[in-house]
Amino acid sequence: MAHNFKTELDRPYPLPEGAAEFFQEHGYIKLKRVLSAELLAYYGEVITRKVLELNTMHLPMEERDTYQRAFLQVMNLWRQNALVREFVMSKRLGRIAAELLGCRGVRLYHDQALYKEPGGGVTPWHADQYYWPLATEKSCTVWIPLQETPLEMGPLAFAAGSQHFTFGRDLPISDESEARLQEALAAGNFTHVEEPFELGEVSFHYGWTFHHAGANHTTQPRRVMTIIYMDEAMQLKAPANVHQQADWDAWCPGAEIGEVIDTEINPVIYRM
Repeated sequence: MAHNFKTELDRPYPLPEGAAEFFQEHGYIKLKRVLSAELLAYYGEVITRKVLELNTMHLPMEERDTYQRAFLQVMNLWRQNALVREFVMSKRLGRIAAELLGCRGVRLYHDQALYKEPGGGVTPWHADQYYWPLATEKSCTVWIPLQETPLEMGPLAFAAGSQHFTFGRDLPISDESEARLQEALAAGNFTHVEEPFELGEVSFHYGWTFHHAGANHTTQPRRVMTIIYMDEAMQLKAPANVHQQADWDAWCPGAEIGEVIDTEINPVIYRM
């Protein structure tokens, strides 16, 4: 059975006509039926088991700050489990990322499980690339819900076209980023795209696209796996803040400023 799923993970996904242009204009795209329900159940069980095993957040919800209430966060699961590695190295997903970004190939920045517990709070407005010491905008995240995700569960939502908006790029995820960006994005008339996700539907967004998510008002965890891709030719830039320095140390160890991020833990996932 696993072998069949591996085949599905590597089989090309036919992008709808105009998808790359839509992504590059709006900064995000949602794609239906990218992964089967059976595949998500199979790998989702393994991912969930590893998240529960590796999670270090055990404070009661009322004792957590805004960031801690947003989700349980476990990174680079691919290095912890062979089946998760199979999932993260999916050529199907990597090819979509390369086609959307318009580059010859993509390599892994890191993976990240984001589990919003029942009663978990909002994920404040932010842009991921605030945290990443990457030299260009050619990076993106695939957001893969492991279950159907209705609005009351807190699906990912986007400010369409905001990948070119420079206000707020210096704000970490916080109450401040939520308040200031909510106001600035509204004043800039960016369309707020907040929709449920069907099972098998995924989204891709640029590292600089502003996004957020609502609270989880259901009794079930919102289980999501993400994979962050970068242009295979991506160079490391000098860190602009302490978070980018921490990311360099953790996710690009041994990479040099101004050089391609070609390390043992940043393998090429897909090349055309």
